Amino acid sequence: MQNLNKPVYYGEYLELNKLLDTQNPRSKELGNEAHDETLFIIVHQVYELWFKQILHELNSLHRVFLRDQIEDSVLSRVVLRLERIKKIQGILVDQLDVMETMTPMDFLEFRDLLVPASGFQSVQFREIEILLGLKTDQRKEVDRTYFLGRLKKEDAERLMELEKGETLFTRIEAWLERMPFSQSKEFNFWTEYQSVVDDMLSGDEITILDNMATLPKNSVDAQLENLKSTRETFETLFDEEKYNELVRDGKRKLSQKATLHALFILLYRDRPIFNLPYMILSSLMDIDEGFTSWRHRHAIMAHRMLGTKIGTGGSSGHKYLKSAAENNRSFLDLFNLSTFLIPRSKLPELPKSLDEIMNFKY
Repeated sequence: MQNLNKPVYYGEYLELNKLLDTQNPRSKELGNEAHDETLFIIVHQVYELWFKQILHELNSLHRVFLRDQIEDSVLSRVVLRLERIKKIQGILVDQLDVMETMTPMDFLEFRDLLVPASGFQSVQFREIEILLGLKTDQRKEVDRTYFLGRLKKEDAERLMELEKGETLFTRIEAWLERMPFSQSKEFNFWTEYQSVVDDMLSGDEITILDNMATLPKNSVDAQLENLKSTRETFETLFDEEKYNELVRDGKRKLSQKATLHALFILLYRDRPIFNLPYMILSSLMDIDEGFTSWRHRHAIMAHRMLGTKIGTGGSSGHKYLKSAAENNRSFLDLFNLSTFLIPRSKLPELPKSLDEIMNFKY
């Protein structure tokens, strides 16, 4: 039998000869090395290594959610891997502190040698975005043709092929749709919930009208208009036609069923059976927020380095990056669920039989 426990040498195991031989400043090739170009290369190479790890985690989660049923023991592993991605995101932001030890004039020593290369062409990061549900035709700053046109043909084809398949977003959506607790022959939570919401909004209206004598008319009118808008927003949860219209208009991404079940999980997150699902939904929002924070910090750094110059890839520099931070979100629907939360004290009481299923005692 072959002995697999042969001696391992640190540098050989990590293939350091390969890894440490991949920092080749273009300025050095041209005979006048810019000192900070090595830093620039290493920081971006490290980004790509972390992107590779994030993809490794996301692809493992994608395989989990491809299943028709997922056990709690597996969900605990999902939570840990999402937590790992969040920790990596912290490192992505912190690396910008290292990058900012390079001054704008130091950057200018080699910047023109990079044209037209750009972080925009990071195929791994584009894969991360697609897996999280942000497809190339959903970007708000650039159209799909421009987006893919900045990439080599084989890279563009790779991303288009990835878009044809199931994403982690669509699998999370299917998982949420399967959640079985909100409606049965004996119990319809949503009827109870709508009753609570109606009472809550009616109470708000009474409060506004009671203050008519002490508030300017335009202030009262504005509050009543806001209340009307709130009622209409709640109505979209249960009106299938209105909800699907919002999906068609790109204002919502999750299906109506998935949204309702995600809301149910958030409302009853204290029940043991929902501890892990709630942590998953919360982590997905954290990851969305983490990439938004990283993009925003990147935009500020670009402004500091470039002022109002265009980026090396031909974009509007920091202006594009700022817009990308504000608009490219994958799990916005989960954030918007806070709109529909109600106080714990007003939560409809669950039937005893259901409550027992959702709890455990020892």
